[in-house]
Amino acid sequence: MDETSPTGMDLQPESVASRLDVRLLRTLYAITKAISSDLDLDRIVQVVTDGATELTGAKYGAFFYNIPGVEGPHFSLYTLSGAPRSAFERFGLPRKTAVFAPTFDGVGVVRSDDIRQDPRYARNEPLQGMPSGHLPVVSYLAVPVISRTGEVHGGLLFAHDLPGMFSDEHEELVQAVASHAAIAIDNARLLRASQAEAELRRKSHESAALLAAIVESSEDAIISKTLAGTITSWNRGAQHIFGYRPEEAIGKPITILIPEDRLEEEKSILARVGQGQHVLHFETVRLRKDGASIDISLAISPIRGDDGTIIGASKVARDITERKRAAERQGLLLREMNHRIKNLFALTGGLVSLAARSAETPTDLARSLKERLTALARAHEMTLPPMQSDGTLLEAGTTIFTLLNALVAPYQNSNRDRVCLAGTDMRIGAGKVTNLALLLHEFMTNAAKYGCLSTPNGQLQVDCQVEDEELRLEWVEIGGPPAHAAENVGGFGSRLEETLKRGMNAIIERDWRASGLIIR
Repeated sequence: MDETSPTGMDLQPESVASRLDVRLLRTLYAITKAISSDLDLDRIVQVVTDGATELTGAKYGAFFYNIPGVEGPHFSLYTLSGAPRSAFERFGLPRKTAVFAPTFDGVGVVRSDDIRQDPRYARNEPLQGMPSGHLPVVSYLAVPVISRTGEVHGGLLFAHDLPGMFSDEHEELVQAVASHAAIAIDNARLLRASQAEAELRRKSHESAALLAAIVESSEDAIISKTLAGTITSWNRGAQHIFGYRPEEAIGKPITILIPEDRLEEEKSILARVGQGQHVLHFETVRLRKDGASIDISLAISPIRGDDGTIIGASKVARDITERKRAAERQGLLLREMNHRIKNLFALTGGLVSLAARSAETPTDLARSLKERLTALARAHEMTLPPMQSDGTLLEAGTTIFTLLNALVAPYQNSNRDRVCLAGTDMRIGAGKVTNLALLLHEFMTNAAKYGCLSTPNGQLQVDCQVEDEELRLEWVEIGGPPAHAAENVGGFGSRLEETLKRGMNAIIERDWRASGLIIR
């Protein structure tokens, strides 16, 4: 039965139009709401595609995204309405053919009552028309989605399997929807860019905080300075190594750390940094706040501003004082070993001569020589502290007479009157035994090589006196060759003596006489 008014008049055409208008308004409202309130790009484009498909009465609707590339743009299926995505999986994505070009170039709308009859259709290879199995497309409407900047985001494409399904009104509706969709896509892009930038700033802040924590906790001195040499940052390691607090160093010239005789180094470093060069593993000397010198290893790198211009330099300084001292000690030890080996060969030859003079038979010679070499080995052992199983040296205290008796034993004759010890015995602390043993061993070695113990009738007298915990020792050689000041003053023996003197806070004086050498 037809719809009628209470008066019986036929109202069906007007009612149908009213329902269509309501549906149209609802669809437009849904699209407008999505565009104005949602910033999720996927949801916005899907709502637009679904709504525009419904507004146009299209059987199928799609939004293809324009993706720029080096070899030209390509188009990706972003949303689909009215058909499953599998319907397109067997076919490649649309190419920039004569039909699609106006849309994806942003030139204008393409509308056709029967796309199969359009002169632009099937003009591109492989010229086969519509592929087998493709969704039936007869009526066709395509509208570009263009941003405010003129960039073509993509295109809204609609199709129907019947001809003449799209009107001027449909075209206007879709163009209006496309304009609003472009704004929504722009806003969503801006949001994504803003979120990406915020995330980048967050990560950058975290990285900067982590880097700052690493710099601050580093045991190395990490310092930044301007190209004029003004200190701009100062970490805890710099305070520990150089002694200045940050407030004492920042703003001051870097030259507060540089000895006067090394100022040219800084000029050279700044010149190289200004050219963008890195300076690595540069060993030099710097000054602490208290004026003490320290050995350091430097690494210097340029600091660049946002525009790439070099605005300063960063320095990483490592205190290598202990390493340098260890290297010096190792060098001294190696030279001492070489010196000792040479001396041992010379002393062994001297002991053979001494034993041969007093021996009456080969057996006497062998026994005497063995005794002297054994005593020499014991004396040698006393000049080096014993080594523990873990490789560390263990020094034990002794007395001055015990030490001297061990050192002179290889040179005593059968009557024990060749070397005479007199005076007061004194306890020697563990920290002084090795240095004193080395020094007296050096004296004894020189006496055996050049002095009183190098002749059959020479004698050595050693007198020890103790005053206020201080040892005064007099070494007197008698009956040897006339004593002359040593010519090889710069030899290893002299350098070793200087080192040992500093280690024991000792004063050594020599008196060169015709009767023999006197050492006090």
